[in-house]
Parts: sequence; C-alpha cells; structure tokens
Amino acid sequence: APATMREIAFVHALGDWLSGRPTRAVARIEVALSLNPRDALAMKMIQAIHFLMGRPEAMRASVEGVLDAWTDHPARGYLLGCHAFALEETGEYARAERTGRQGVELAPDDAWGLHAVAHVFDMTGRARAGLEWLTGREASWAHCNNFRFHVWWHRALMHLDLGEYDRALALYDADIRAEKTDDYRDISNGASLLARLELDGVNVGDRWEELADLSEHRATDGCLAFADLHYMLALCGGERDSAATAMIARMRRTNAAGGEAERIIAHPGLRVAQGLQAFAAGEYATAWKHLRDGRDDLPRIGGSHAQRDVFDRIAIEAALRGGYTDAAGTLLRDRMDRRGGAADGYATARLSLIEAVQAHAD
Repeated sequence: APATMREIAFVHALGDWLSGRPTRAVARIEVALSLNPRDALAMKMIQAIHFLMGRPEAMRASVEGVLDAWTDHPARGYLLGCHAFALEETGEYARAERTGRQGVELAPDDAWGLHAVAHVFDMTGRARAGLEWLTGREASWAHCNNFRFHVWWHRALMHLDLGEYDRALALYDADIRAEKTDDYRDISNGASLLARLELDGVNVGDRWEELADLSEHRATDGCLAFADLHYMLALCGGERDSAATAMIARMRRTNAAGGEAERIIAHPGLRVAQGLQAFAAGEYATAWKHLRDGRDDLPRIGGSHAQRDVFDRIAIEAALRGGYTDAAGTLLRDRMDRRGGAADGYATARLSLIEAVQAHAD
C-alpha cells in the first residue's frame, strides 16, 4: 500500500531533524497533529523537539491546542503530564502542580507527569514536600528506559537542597550512574549533580573520572549545546585540560550561520563553555564575564530550568569569588524571581554569604 500522508510527514520530519532543521521537522508533525489532534505520537514528538530546542512556550501552545480533543482519550493522563511540564517551564507553578497530580491519577505509571510535579517542587523551594511526592512512587519510573536515572536525579537534588549530601551521593552511585552509559542525558545527570555538590564544598572522590572518560570520547559530537556544556563540566571536573581546550576550539569553529543547533553552539554555547573552563582554572573574573554574556540566551540550549540551574549556580559562584558581590546578589534575586520568589537552600546560603561580605566591607 502507498504511504499515508501521516507516514510521509514523519519520514520527512526525520530527514529535516537529521539535516539540522528542527523547526521544519516540528512544523511537518504539527500538520499531522492538526489533521488528527488525538495522534499521541505526534503530540509527544512535538513536545520533545520543542524541549530540546528550548521553546517552552511552543510546547505549551501545542499541547493546549489539542486538550479539548482528548477529553475521552485513553492516554489523557499522559497528555496532562505533558501539559503540566509545559506549565511549569512557563512559570505557572500552582496550575502545573494541579494538572500534574490529575495526570498521575489517570496514568500512575507516567514518569514524565510525575517528574513534572517534581519540577514544581524544585522551582518553588519545597524539597521536603518533593521527597514526600516521589517516595513510594518508585514503580512509576522503574519500568522506564534511561529516563529513570533522571527521576532519581531529581530526588538527589532534593536531598542536596536539604544538605543531605551523603544521601545524594548514595543515589548517584546506586541509581543515577548505576549504568555507565554515554548517553548525553545520563552524563548530564551525573555531571550536574557532582558540580552542585562541589559548589557546596562536598568531596565527590573519583566520581568525575568515568564521566570525563565518556565525555572525552563524545566531545567531538557537536550535536547540541546542552550536551556540549555537560561534557565540559565533566572534562573540567576530571581535569582533562587538553580535551577541554580542544572542545572549546571545536566550538569556535562551529558555523554560526549553519543549522539551528550549530547557531546555538556558537552562542550561547561557546560563551558558557569558556566560562566553565575559566572557573575550573580559578580565573573567576574571566569566568563571570563569559557566563554573564551567555546567561540571557541560555534557555536556547534546551533542557529544563532545573537542568540549566547548574550554570546559574556556577555564574553566581564565579561572581562571588571574582569579587562581584553586587552582581552575584542581582543574579540570585533574578533566579528567585524566576522561581516564583522562592528561596531554596542554595539561595538562602548564598544570600547569607553576601550579607556577611557586605557587612564586613561596611
């Protein structure tokens, strides 16, 4: 039988994706979804592409465009999970939590919806409530592919926020890096957690080594800025100076006029990578300037607010160590504003430090 219009749309969308044209790819699938608003695969693929390209508003608009068509859909719970995540990423935390809880009631095995609510707890500084939400629901993500490592990562972040470092490290060893995969998402879970722990003064032992080994082999990929920046975290953590320098050189050669992903690697990817390298070298003023220059455009690398927060933390730390105390305070307050005004454990500790520095200066 000849291919259907839907099949043709997906095949061409795949070609566009592989050719570095995600916007054209998602547009083709949007057409398929408009012809059948109940197409679950089309809905989820659109969410995934917009997520990878840092477009939360587009994620939300797409899922809200089909809500009415899913009132009796057997997978409505999964749709609500996608909606909850999009709401959280666009700053509607209370509505995101309500929607996510409704979705989990309809689809208890939906790890995406479950993790959307975990994101709300992260963004609103409610780590203890987040742990209560995840505890006892492990079966909801145990059946997943490597996404299960990411849900464990969220749980470790909650322990980190509460200062329970041993528990965070135990989760790292037993669950987050239980399988030493080189999938960039798995590397990002590990690298960002270790970086956060070190910023809090925790000795992570030799855990950087395996991440650095994997990242050194993947550092030539040049597919996504999000992946590159987490490889850089691992290379810096593992003190692979030559590999980090080579990666910076590769990012410099990236064609800023090329495909969409290449343009994002060229900026803000390169700036942030340079900042990470300078921070690892103890060149805090230089690190701060690079990280500051890339910060406004950082959402373009994709991922979530929670995932990108590690770069915010390093920028704040660079400002503090570089003597830019007022700038660090401004970044902290901006970070809190984007989190609904909530002060998590990290913000509380750094604000206290800034107040102490300013009092000493006075």
